[in-house]
Amino acid sequence: MSQWQVGNVKITRVIEMEVAGGSRFILPDATREAVLPIEWLAPHFMDEKGNLIMSIHALVIETPDRKIVVDTCIGNDKERSIPAWSHLSLPFIEDLTRAGYPPESIDTVLCTHLHVDHVGWNTSLVDGEWVPTFTNARYLIAHSEYEYWDAESDGDEFGDIMTDSVRPVFDAGLVDLIDVNHQVCDEVQLEPTPGHTPGHVSVHIRSEGEEALITGDCIHHSCQIARTEWTSSADYDQSQARQTRETLLGEYSDGPVLIIGTHFATPTAGYFRRTADGFWFDVGQTTL
Repeated sequence: MSQWQVGNVKITRVIEMEVAGGSRFILPDATREAVLPIEWLAPHFMDEKGNLIMSIHALVIETPDRKIVVDTCIGNDKERSIPAWSHLSLPFIEDLTRAGYPPESIDTVLCTHLHVDHVGWNTSLVDGEWVPTFTNARYLIAHSEYEYWDAESDGDEFGDIMTDSVRPVFDAGLVDLIDVNHQVCDEVQLEPTPGHTPGHVSVHIRSEGEEALITGDCIHHSCQIARTEWTSSADYDQSQARQTRETLLGEYSDGPVLIIGTHFATPTAGYFRRTADGFWFDVGQTTL
C-alpha cells in the first residue's frame, strides 16, 4: 500500500498484483533491447534484464466528504482469456478493508474506462450470481465509453466483461452515465484523455493549491513517457492515444502536478520532467 496527500485529499493505492515481464502482448515495441537503454526505468519500472514491471491496482480518493475508488482491477472468479487473470482468488477486498476502506464505506466507483483490468471488482460472485461489490456506491462511467462497449456485439477479447462486471451494476440501478468532464465533487474532476478507448478519462484532484492526476491507461507504462510512439495493442485509436500522451507531457512537465500511474509499479507516483530530447519520470520522494 502507498499513500499520497494532496491538500486535504488522501489517495491510497491497493494492489491486486504487480509482476515483471509478460507485457509484450500489450506494448509490443517495448522489447528488452529497446527498453534497456532507458536507464531511469530501473529499478522501479524494469528489472535488470529489461523486463517491464507493471502493477494492477485500485486508487482510493478520500476527500472530506467522499470515498472514491478509481478502477477496480481484474476481480476474482472471472473467466478470462489470459490464464494469469482467470479465476483469480486474491485478497484484494481484504487488503482494501485493511487499508481502512471496507466495500460498504465506498460511496463512488469511478471507471476510467471499461477494459478487463479496470472493472473486475465492480462485481463479486455470490451464490452463482454476479452482484455489485460496492453496494452503497454510485458507479460513474462516461456516456461515450458505456455506449461503445454496450454496442460491441463481439465483446472484449479478454472475456465477457460487460456481462460479468458492468451490466450487473447497471441492472442494479447503481450506474450514472456522465460526461467526460464531469465534476465528481469539489476536489475531483474528470479529464478526457481519449485514444486508449473512446470515452477514456483521467482523474484530476485539486485541493488547497495542490494537484494530482491519475492517468488511467493513456500512459500504460512509464516507458511511454520516453517513447510516446510506443502504442498499446489495446488502444482503440493509436494515433489519438499518442497525441493524448504528448499533450499531457507538454502540459504537466516540470510542473507541480503529481502524476499517479494506474499501472505504474511501485512507487507509482512522480513528476513528468523534460530532457534535452524528451521526457522522463521523476519518482523522488512522493509518498506519505
